[in-house]
Amino acid sequence: MKTPDETDLEILRLLAENARRPYSEIAEHVNLSAPAVSDRVTRLEEHGIIRQFTIDIDRSQLRDGIPVLVRINPRLSAVDSLRQELLQAEDVEHVFITAASKIMISATPPHRNIGEWLQTIIKMENVRKYEVQLLSDIDWSVTITGTDFTLTCTECGNTVGADGTATRVGGELQQFCCSSCQTTFKKRYEKHHKEAEM
Repeated sequence: MKTPDETDLEILRLLAENARRPYSEIAEHVNLSAPAVSDRVTRLEEHGIIRQFTIDIDRSQLRDGIPVLVRINPRLSAVDSLRQELLQAEDVEHVFITAASKIMISATPPHRNIGEWLQTIIKMENVRKYEVQLLSDIDWSVTITGTDFTLTCTECGNTVGADGTATRVGGELQQFCCSSCQTTFKKRYEKHHKEAEM
């Protein structure tokens, strides 16, 4: 597997600024042809570095609401279920889980009591307490730096270098530092898959 380089980083920076930027325009910035840029973007997608192309929506332009930042102190056993509930709520834009298992969300709920709104999207018995702060403005910036390019071996956790491999296992792309880790992971996956079918 080819290790991502500075050109890949620059392509990612340009796409982060504008995901609709034509490959011909990116090619001018990185001194490559448009087909070469297309090949690199495809490779970055195949390796799971680019997961999707998306848009940045100014929700205040789409509907009337109150931009808020909500800090939630959940019951520890409910962090994952609350996260899933919040991700499915259409008024919630971003969900963050801290290392201390606290949840922070940015959202634009309709004009009404925030507590009542929360009760409609999550199970409040899983919440110890919450705080709401009104937001006056929101800026979202995606930055790409060289340190972002550290692929990790699915099997052993080591860094994936130039001699690494990538393959789909169970429909998901996995990265491996060597063929030995790839073989070990695939054998274990196949064993668990067969046991699950019994």
